[in-house]
Amino acid sequence: MTIFLIYSIFVALTFIAIPFLTVRFKGIITLFVVIINSIMSGMIALPILLGEELEIIFNGTLITGEIPIRIDALSAWFIVVINFTLVTGAIYGLHYMKAYKNQTHNISLHCIAYLLLQVALMGICAIQNAILFLFAWEIMALSSFVLVIFEHNKRATLKAGINFLIQSHISILFLTVAFIWVCYRTNSYDFNAISVFSTNNPSVISFGLYLFFFIGFSIKAGFVPFHTWLPYAHPVAPAHISGIMSGVIIKIGIFGMLRMLLLITTDFTILGSLILIFSVISGVYGVMLAIIQHNIKTLLAYHSIENIGIIGIGIGLGTIGIGENNPTLVILGFGGGLLHVLNHSLFKSLLFFGAGNIYQATHTLNIEKLGGLIKSMPHTAILFLIAALAICGLPPFNGFISEFLIYSGLFNGIENKILLNVFIFLFSILGLVLIGGLALLCFTKAFGIIFLGKPRYQFHGTVKEAGKWKLIPMYLIAAFIISIGIFPQFFMQILTKLIQLFTNKIIQPSELAINFQPYDTLQNIGLCALGFIALGITIYWIRTKITALKPKIIAPTWGCGYVANSEKMQYTASSFIRSFRKLAEPLLLIRKNKTEVTGVFPKMGEHKTHPLDKMEEWLIAIPLRRMYFIFGKFRFIQNGNPQIYVLYGAIFIVLIIGLPLLYNAFLKLIEFINLI
Repeated sequence: MTIFLIYSIFVALTFIAIPFLTVRFKGIITLFVVIINSIMSGMIALPILLGEELEIIFNGTLITGEIPIRIDALSAWFIVVINFTLVTGAIYGLHYMKAYKNQTHNISLHCIAYLLLQVALMGICAIQNAILFLFAWEIMALSSFVLVIFEHNKRATLKAGINFLIQSHISILFLTVAFIWVCYRTNSYDFNAISVFSTNNPSVISFGLYLFFFIGFSIKAGFVPFHTWLPYAHPVAPAHISGIMSGVIIKIGIFGMLRMLLLITTDFTILGSLILIFSVISGVYGVMLAIIQHNIKTLLAYHSIENIGIIGIGIGLGTIGIGENNPTLVILGFGGGLLHVLNHSLFKSLLFFGAGNIYQATHTLNIEKLGGLIKSMPHTAILFLIAALAICGLPPFNGFISEFLIYSGLFNGIENKILLNVFIFLFSILGLVLIGGLALLCFTKAFGIIFLGKPRYQFHGTVKEAGKWKLIPMYLIAAFIISIGIFPQFFMQILTKLIQLFTNKIIQPSELAINFQPYDTLQNIGLCALGFIALGITIYWIRTKITALKPKIIAPTWGCGYVANSEKMQYTASSFIRSFRKLAEPLLLIRKNKTEVTGVFPKMGEHKTHPLDKMEEWLIAIPLRRMYFIFGKFRFIQNGNPQIYVLYGAIFIVLIIGLPLLYNAFLKLIEFINLI
């Protein structure tokens, strides 16, 4: 406890000192504290992943009651994932933010918010008192808001930040209602009271309680239709913050769902089916919208929704396994989903860091203006390609492993004797296949248009590769992406104790080892991945030796007989996915601006598409427009006349005094009538 107190004082002094430091030292001290936080929390988390448990009970206050700090394998796993992403994000951000070194006050606030975010996320993972949990959740929301609106002088940034803050508080509202419901029935803010509430009430009541938690956590996670804040907040934030938001902040919603699954007992088969359906819709809808985006970071933001859907498919599959007492479904579902939590944090943060390199080199995120960057930014190109292949679920990278586990569980579930469940599993398999295929189309477009071909736009400055200190954290992430693809069994063994928390709801821990047999296949997959990489390196080495003996000829790319400007002859991002857009148009909302063109080499023609989110249009934009229309009818009330405002005050005072008198008179009249 003494070490904890000393460390708390040190962190508090850091918050006080940051505004008084030079810009350079603000970033250095922030990185230092983030690393120290990660080491200390990691020293607690890693032994817990291997089987230990930690519980500390603080006395608290009359309002909060006892404050339990409990760290089990679920908390430990998310602490490890959060810390790795925050550390790599801090290293990258330290050098990314050099472009803003003149904004001293903004950087001070940015550094403080970054540290607060880490503390809040650690608190959410460890605290099991409802009041303090919500307090930590609020700190996370506010610090994230500050990080998102770093460039608050831009209208789009401020609008996106306010949107994020409002929806974060809608999330808090649902969580608060759920916690109050439990406290009202149990008179306790301890998370264990949720289990007591669930045990002492009918299954339908517990199901209703979980729905409140599910909606609250889904808003943060970005499940459709609660996703509408995400495509706005991710693109406007600095690149390292976008990576952290996608890598860990939305995952804290997944943590909340899993925590409540461990505490609440209900009809898990129905609940799992509900989660599965929501997740498939989220995955398919997210990737469909990602394909038609022109902004790199917006494209990546929609892929976050897609991957949250994949994680949700694993969670839904495991939940159905609990309901049907099927340990194989539990292990494969939760195993695949939890591993994908780590996998997605890795390749998505790497993609956002790559987008940050592109933005600072070209000062644009518009895919249509980019092209041929592989020549000037080779390191960024190869790292972006690794992350793109991983997010598409291709071997020998990490995304393939988690999706393989989820696929295995879904195919295992088809053997179910209940016909409805068979249809749900088939629906999920088709959805996951569609997600993978569309993701491949999307990143073929993104990588091909951004990095291949010739430049489509003449930038003012020289486009050059990012500095080594931006690339080092990116290569570190890439190393983990490849390591999970080669050694999947090692990482799944780390998850053993965590998955056991869920299998304990249906079987005894001693029986767990028998049901880990599906993981044996992972060893063979790892060996094949290693062989594939070795084969690729060998072929590349042979090709290099052979081509070194031949003279190199550099010439323009053949333009099919045309001699016009070759930049105009290339695919654009829009034309590349035109066939998909035509097929998906009935399901999406796309506005077009186009003018007719004439001649062989037209100069004045244009064709622009503006992709919109139909779900957002239905659930937010249309209701808001109608609300504005209704409230607009009362605009005459705010007319700017001081005399009228004084009259409003007088009317208010009369009502305050008069209504109680009228109410008392009404009661006396009722008494008189009763006497008659």
